[in-house]
Amino acid sequence: MLNSEDKKLIVKIAKLYYFEAWTQEKIAVKFGISRPAVSKLLQKGRDEGVVEILIHDDTLETGDLEKEIEAAFDLKQAIVVPTRDLKQELVYSTVGKAAAGFVLKAMKQAERIGVSWGTTLFHVVKEFPFEKKENLKIVPLVGGMGNDKIEIHSNQIAYELSKKLGVKCESLYAPAVVETEELRDKIVELPNISSVLEEGKLIDLALVGIGNPFALSTMEQIGYLNQEVLQQLKALNAVADINSRFIDQNGALCNHPINNKVIGIELEHLKAVKLVIAIAVGLHKVDSILAALKGGYVHVLITDEPTASSLAAKLK
Repeated sequence: MLNSEDKKLIVKIAKLYYFEAWTQEKIAVKFGISRPAVSKLLQKGRDEGVVEILIHDDTLETGDLEKEIEAAFDLKQAIVVPTRDLKQELVYSTVGKAAAGFVLKAMKQAERIGVSWGTTLFHVVKEFPFEKKENLKIVPLVGGMGNDKIEIHSNQIAYELSKKLGVKCESLYAPAVVETEELRDKIVELPNISSVLEEGKLIDLALVGIGNPFALSTMEQIGYLNQEVLQQLKALNAVADINSRFIDQNGALCNHPINNKVIGIELEHLKAVKLVIAIAVGLHKVDSILAALKGGYVHVLITDEPTASSLAAKLK
């Protein structure tokens, strides 16, 4: 048993060592004892239960979630990022950093990378390291013009990613959604638009977000969706948008005129891409992610831990 004086000394030493990251040498000088004596006291603290070292290993739990989601949807990979106890503003950057690391490895064999738009993709590119690449081009997969939230538009994301990698990028100078199908048909025939859309069909790797049109919807915030269209989409059981096109809970393209007014690659062309990586964050997107996975649009899913847990619960 430790007497009270020994216990007090161990507590003081342990706090300096574990909480303030003091070295054993520095502690030895402070208390006028040898470094081996400090080491022995730290060990004694552990032996006597004064000090308990607890390591929270998220890898087992997140690993199980990843396997469950991969098996349910025949994914090449699911990446569940531990975000427990993180403040909301750190969740996006943490998932973005994990996604950036994965994409950096996945792009080694790619010649063309297509990017969609959204807040999550903005954070992925923001966390991307500067790494010079060769023989690579970045292609925006959907239009996006205007002055609202420019940083999350496909063109801007393509441009920022191209700067990080030191490569060329295309620009799709058109809105994501136009007023009529006739206008859409005229715009996509323009040479500078059609050439980029054709490039989009040739990509090896796609980075896409998954949106929920009814909760925290960027498309609504920017003005592409009004309440009338939202009510119509709800009546058609729409639960998600990918590349600005809306799908129902089974992953089927909704039969709504707005899907014919989009300037961007079709979802059938997205399905033909060798590797589609979807990055989606937030509990409000669980049903949206589920629909995208059911539709077979995604090969790799990257998400946060609470969202993955909720997604897995729906599989049971």
